[in-house]
Amino acid sequence: MSSSSNTPISLYGEVLFDCFNHADKQEQVLGGAPFNICWHLQALGDNPVFISRVGNDKLGEKIIQQACDWGIATDNIQVDESNPTGQVDVTFEGDEPHYDIKVNSAYDFIQQSDIQLPNAQGILYHGSLALRSDYAKVQFQTLVDSGDWSIFLDVNLRAPWWDKTHLISWIKQAKWVKLNIDELRELGFKQPNIEEAIQAFQLQYGNEHVIVTQGADGVTVLTKHGFFSETPDKIEQFIDAVGAGDAFTAVYIHGLVQNWPIQKTLATAQGLASKIIGIRGATPNHKSFYQSLI
Repeated sequence: MSSSSNTPISLYGEVLFDCFNHADKQEQVLGGAPFNICWHLQALGDNPVFISRVGNDKLGEKIIQQACDWGIATDNIQVDESNPTGQVDVTFEGDEPHYDIKVNSAYDFIQQSDIQLPNAQGILYHGSLALRSDYAKVQFQTLVDSGDWSIFLDVNLRAPWWDKTHLISWIKQAKWVKLNIDELRELGFKQPNIEEAIQAFQLQYGNEHVIVTQGADGVTVLTKHGFFSETPDKIEQFIDAVGAGDAFTAVYIHGLVQNWPIQKTLATAQGLASKIIGIRGATPNHKSFYQSLI
């Protein structure tokens, strides 16, 4: 599948292993929002650039190998000699995943000077987790300032890994912002009517698109053409919700570079998210998984 658009997409941030502890066994699944999104975009034919860092260890080797096998370029996956590949322990309370994110992981130390880009432009995706250290904040901002980027910010309020001052500066420099309803509320937009809350957010920060996901209630987006929303079909098979939001984001970015009408983007994005809920973890193993969506 080849993309008709020439807009380059770069994704900056964490790649890690989600470690699921089941009663009978431990399962390690490749993850990290920027990597999951990159995985989907590669399957959709967008040839994204993935900027991250792994440890010089078994898990790091495994990540580079799996990226390679999927067709993802690995020249911007840096190898760190002193910090380990990222890991997250995932436990469940009911159906909701809870994350224990290990500190001082390789992805906290992405070095701007080692990033190789033919031209620093196009869409730059990032979340807030990989910018949790002071070092990372400086390195990332250097990358932003050295290029001509349209930024897609994925707000991930994972306590205690965020602070409001930095988050607001990232929101202000982003063209598109995606967050969930709880995050919108936590940032102080508590209007009972969700459209009023989103409007207040856009008024304050000036983003071109504000994308608010609401779990089973679907998604509401505000653009300069007004509000759009999409409610997912009934889920046929539920395994876990890990990575459903990343699948949604990947299709949203794909829709941006393809100039899809927003309603088509939302329907397709919800479609992929609903399929991801039917598998363990965030990334399917076969490109045929995406066939029905394209």
